Amino acid sequence: MKKFLAVALSAVLAAGVLAGCGGNSDEEGGSGSKTAKVIDIDLTEEEYAFGVDKDQPELLEKVNSFIGKIKEDGTLDEICDKYFGGGEPEAVESAALDESKDQLVVATNAAFEPFEYTEGEAFVGIDMEIAALLAEELGQELVIQNMDFDAVCLSVGQHKCDIAMAGLTINAEREEYVTFSDPYYEASQRLVVPSDDTTFDDCTTADEVVEKLNELTEDDQIGVQQGTTANYYIEGDEDWGFPGLPATCTTYKNGSLAVQDMLNGNIKYVIIDAAPAEAITESINEMQ
Repeated sequence: MKKFLAVALSAVLAAGVLAGCGGNSDEEGGSGSKTAKVIDIDLTEEEYAFGVDKDQPELLEKVNSFIGKIKEDGTLDEICDKYFGGGEPEAVESAALDESKDQLVVATNAAFEPFEYTEGEAFVGIDMEIAALLAEELGQELVIQNMDFDAVCLSVGQHKCDIAMAGLTINAEREEYVTFSDPYYEASQRLVVPSDDTTFDDCTTADEVVEKLNELTEDDQIGVQQGTTANYYIEGDEDWGFPGLPATCTTYKNGSLAVQDMLNGNIKYVIIDAAPAEAITESINEMQ
């Protein structure tokens, strides 16, 4: 289970009133536009870690030491509380890439609130604030490279970046490209549905949710952010230990686009990480 409660996402696509969880049945907004809700049941148990260049074992050692330090002294909790407890997030600036300087080059996909996103030219999010502190700890200048999620680990594997910090779930397939640090965050996948969908209202366990999801057919589409855990969860993957679902997996650049498309009636459901699921639905619903 997550240690913190998720809060609002900023600047995503519009559509409805605050999302409910599990058995809550939110009504549609006064304008008649649909809203979304998150089913408050963890479908998976995962851990986030940072992906370090395999050829930089000394960096891995320093990153692990740093993770242990910010866990022990409460810094990690303080950062998370900014996003999950109503605090004030701090924007992080990226320096320009310059090979003549001593820089920490971070690969990310800044479309995954509350872990990484952008506000103007600045980067914001849990991972981004950790990245800034890590660079300071190492005495290096921080460079953030924003790219598609699928390219994050690959860029580190190709030595174009030093470390991947992008809400990465530890997985054997990604370990082909990076060496994972010690975990720093517990995560899970959750289901997002239209607020007027009552299919899962009586579910109290993941098995009950999955049983209903297994009643879907290939004509039913479930949206995901491309390359994320949910992608493998729906399609099935032996390395991840996921048997898959009978529905068709439809991929998007980010979770916000997937939820918006669901509310537009083009797909049936969305599966994404729990914190972004809460943040996306709340933000979209508030913009109604």
